[in-house]
Amino acid sequence: MDGFSSTFLSTLSQHPKSLLSPNYSPNTSSSLTLKVTSVRIEERPQTTTTTIRTKPQEKPTPPSKQTPKRELPVKPIPSRKPQEPSFPSVIFNAFDDFINTFIDPPLRSSVDPRYVLSNNFAPVDELPPTDCEIVEGSLPPCLDGAYIRNGPNPQYLPRGPYHLFDGDGMLHSIRISQGKATLCSRYVKTYKYTIEREVGSPVIPNVFSGFNGLTASAARGAITAARAIAGQFNPTNGIGLANTSLALFGGKLFAHGESDLPYAVKLARDGDIITLGRHDFDGNLIMSMTAHPKIDPETNEAFAFRYGPMPPFLSYFRVEPNGTKTPDVPIFSMTRPSFLHDFAITKKYAIFSDIQIGMNPIELITGGSPMGTDSGKIPRIGVIPRYAKDESEMRWFDVPGFNIIHAINAWDEDGGNTIVLVAPNILSVEHTLERMEMIHACVEKVKIDLKTGMVSRHPVSTRNLDFGVINPAYVGKKNKYVYAAIGDPMPKVTGVAKLDVSVAETDRRDCIVACRLFGEGCFGGEPFFVAKNPNNPEADEDDGYVVSYVHNEKTGESRFLVMDAKSPSLDIVAAVKLPRRVPYGFHGLFVRENDLTKL
Repeated sequence: MDGFSSTFLSTLSQHPKSLLSPNYSPNTSSSLTLKVTSVRIEERPQTTTTTIRTKPQEKPTPPSKQTPKRELPVKPIPSRKPQEPSFPSVIFNAFDDFINTFIDPPLRSSVDPRYVLSNNFAPVDELPPTDCEIVEGSLPPCLDGAYIRNGPNPQYLPRGPYHLFDGDGMLHSIRISQGKATLCSRYVKTYKYTIEREVGSPVIPNVFSGFNGLTASAARGAITAARAIAGQFNPTNGIGLANTSLALFGGKLFAHGESDLPYAVKLARDGDIITLGRHDFDGNLIMSMTAHPKIDPETNEAFAFRYGPMPPFLSYFRVEPNGTKTPDVPIFSMTRPSFLHDFAITKKYAIFSDIQIGMNPIELITGGSPMGTDSGKIPRIGVIPRYAKDESEMRWFDVPGFNIIHAINAWDEDGGNTIVLVAPNILSVEHTLERMEMIHACVEKVKIDLKTGMVSRHPVSTRNLDFGVINPAYVGKKNKYVYAAIGDPMPKVTGVAKLDVSVAETDRRDCIVACRLFGEGCFGGEPFFVAKNPNNPEADEDDGYVVSYVHNEKTGESRFLVMDAKSPSLDIVAAVKLPRRVPYGFHGLFVRENDLTKL
């Protein structure tokens, strides 16, 4: 989710009770001297004197000679020791504090860290592999492997504005083997994370909250450029957070954040998470890629794209099963930059959504974010053959009022003459970045007749749903079931709803056929479906389990839940008590044991 607002940096490289100290103010001095012992209840905050906890038997990161080709290895990070800030850091941090106090203080709740980082949104320290207790039921044998979820977890408390989408990527992995579970939480060791850890304070500004208004943008941009000139960081090495999602393709497991290249990661045998390095596909991928590549389960190809503030605003490509990236297909018919977070594929086509969120210079001039909504823009859907070598066959269809951030699935009908897309439509798109608690997303089914150009839509469910997932074996082909997170309101998730999108074709009734609410004070995240028998083509589409992390804000306890996807109420099959809380995050992935061993 950290992609589009990194305009400035990409160009260089080309509610609740606060858990923060009640004495916190934007003009607090740099992170080197800031005392924030009230950030977390169950663990001390990560300050400049914190060391990463490791096991004595923990294996070191493999030497660089074992690093896969074209991956930019991450320099080993020493234990953090008390250090005096360098003179340039003192100067730059002083300027940062001046901007955060007098030019752009965090006045709005959407960028006020005391609000954004409250309750279970507050960051946690790294956790080495730690045994978990199974408190209900038992873990099914088909779950041998690891469920890994990504999300923002700032290494340092922000000195100024902070948006929920900002924050260093942290992976929370529960490794399951023979009915036992182990939890591990590690930062993705991005270039940004590594540099800031060495310096001892933030260096690269937050992209979603650091550039509000012309004055603040110019001031922070100047300081960022000065830091680069002073040698504090090199923007050509990447400025991304890798905090959004994970994907397994080309024989590698990647952590994604769409303002940068993906970072390859792997799991050690003991469940520890190791960052292998920034991956550029043998030099064929520059700048960035989507955090939501689509993997065809039959061909094992990965389809992806990148977008940005300069033409071409959209470029489409794919990655072969052996990890080879194909040349970009620039889409020049995307005439202005748009927020393209996700897309969909069918067996014949790739489908993009040009929505009302994008670059908004007027907002920037009036003191807002460079990203905003354009109410006068008509959303549209773009369709291109998925093996296209140029954009000559790209077609755009106007779909007024259809604004999607996430796509669920798409497929072909009528011999490829009709495309069906299922996705949550954001009914109040103007609140997407500023007031997420006011967002309501209605899952819709859209049909595009490629012969006539006619587009029809109807709601699948009117409940507030997002983060919809399916059985991964049905990506790109007609599916029946969807498992979606219930927002009440977003970004908090109160439960999981199972939809049967095959109903409502004629009577337009709500498609929810099963539901599991987590209970009062309990909130989860994106669900994920794991099939019982993934290699059985005769298995029912919903024969499997739905998994998710769930946190109880009353007790402070987090659990890993396993739910029966076939049951009418998504019955809990197993509940694992986690050794410490897992903050709310974004997207996850289940990787089976046989795939983990190949990484």
